[in-house]
Amino acid sequence: MNNGDALADGLFLFAILCMVTTTYALRASGYWIMGRVPLTPRVRRALESLPGAIIVSTILPIALQGGIPVAVCLVVSALTMAIVRKDFVAVLFAVLAAAALRNFAGF
Repeated sequence: MNNGDALADGLFLFAILCMVTTTYALRASGYWIMGRVPLTPRVRRALESLPGAIIVSTILPIALQGGIPVAVCLVVSALTMAIVRKDFVAVLFAVLAAAALRNFAGF
């Protein structure tokens, strides 16, 4: 191994250490801050709405970039999840919708 490889390995390990430290600091500070925030009904509602907001903010750019086929699959998945409430079944129906769109609609 030459000197450049050792330097790259050191930088890689340093980057991993920085990411681990940052992740731990963010999580620990979140617990620390929430330990000092009184859980009023308003704060409780805000915390309960976070998972849905995170899902929407993750899925919306994918849907906008993917066009009609992706939007149809997301709608099929959401409707299936609302009716059946089983993750696996919702994913299965979305995959079947994607296959049908590719086969019959030419997407």
